[in-house]
Amino acid sequence: MPHPEPLVLIPGLMADARLFLPQMVQLGATRAMQVVLPTKGETVEQMSEAILPGLPEKFALLGHGLGGDIALDLIRRVPDRVTRVVLMATDPLSEPPQAAAAREARIVAARSGRLAEAMWQEIPLSAIVAADWRDEIMALVQDMAMGLGEGVFLRQSRALQRRPDQQKTMRRVKLPVLVIAGEADTLVPMRRQEFTANLMPYGKLLVIEAAGHLASLEQPEVVSKAIEDFLAGPMMLR
Repeated sequence: MPHPEPLVLIPGLMADARLFLPQMVQLGATRAMQVVLPTKGETVEQMSEAILPGLPEKFALLGHGLGGDIALDLIRRVPDRVTRVVLMATDPLSEPPQAAAAREARIVAARSGRLAEAMWQEIPLSAIVAADWRDEIMALVQDMAMGLGEGVFLRQSRALQRRPDQQKTMRRVKLPVLVIAGEADTLVPMRRQEFTANLMPYGKLLVIEAAGHLASLEQPEVVSKAIEDFLAGPMMLR
């Protein structure tokens, strides 16, 4: 049997490989996994350009948030190298002025030494479902952010502010696409994630119950199984 294509995982804002640790544990036994952190560049396009040289010749993609935006830009650049894509908590449209202005206040806070405060505003308690493990997830969010530091926060925040509208790319994505949305995600509205799935010719939306913005950690077994089943599907549709 041929080996399945590697899975490239791109975490979102101020997250590292631990965002996908449950999935790496479950899927890593049968598939090569590569986590790439978008830490270089100040736009989505610059970040995808920096990531590209280290990627396999053929690969599947999984992106969360900013990582999902970068995944879409990679598809725009090298559509023949990507076999399928999973988008989680991804907003593929450009950032509205009001949201960009609110982000600017968080940038100012981080620049003045208040990165922890900025992260509490970026991913507030309300973005995670009320469960026994919510405090542990919030502590991990802070730990990942502190590990990456202020400079990465500033660059990634700028990239989100300047992110392109990717509707044109999405309409052309002739790949299997799974959009995973936490039903209680307060940061990326469900209607936006439905739009993302519907705009792509082979897009499918999967709503994860009892999960918010970080479904990979909130419902790790359900998310891992969904990704595993999706990756076991047809290699290409074109």
